[in-house]
Amino acid sequence: MEKTDICTIEHSVIIVNGKTVFESQNGTFSDFAKEAYKNSGIIYPKFHKMDNLSKLAFLAAETLLKDKDNSKTALVFANRSSSLDTDFKYQESINSQENYFPSPAVFVYTLPNICVGEISIRHQMQTENAFFVLDEFDEDFLNEYSRQLLLSGRAEKVLCGWVELYRESYKAFVYLLTL
Repeated sequence: MEKTDICTIEHSVIIVNGKTVFESQNGTFSDFAKEAYKNSGIIYPKFHKMDNLSKLAFLAAETLLKDKDNSKTALVFANRSSSLDTDFKYQESINSQENYFPSPAVFVYTLPNICVGEISIRHQMQTENAFFVLDEFDEDFLNEYSRQLLLSGRAEKVLCGWVELYRESYKAFVYLLTL
């Protein structure tokens, strides 16, 4: 298998194939994500409704998939904390309501699969996707899973990687794999 493109996002910097393509001085992830989105020229209004994990995955995916036919691209992501960041926000919305009316807008994002769904919809992907929750980044596991997808003919490419976000700690390391 061959890695054709790599994107890393952390500490308010987006790096693609070893080159910094965007850097921000904003301190919070939320501010950084808004600025990165605006700077990218992407027009996808649903971005503003996404939770932070989805925004991180979306920005990483967009840098590698933008302006390409991705109908035969599969997604294989993993992280450690699943959607815990959003789960806490959902719990806070419950706690802050006297009549126990949590926000359905937050609830929607309490599964890590939502971020791969957002990417699949945006890029009209018609292939497999998976989101694993692992103790640590296991590139061998993700690559072997991706290799099986490629060998089976279910996908021509796989966007693969680690997308971790909890509070203000975040890192995306995603890459495209082909045979």
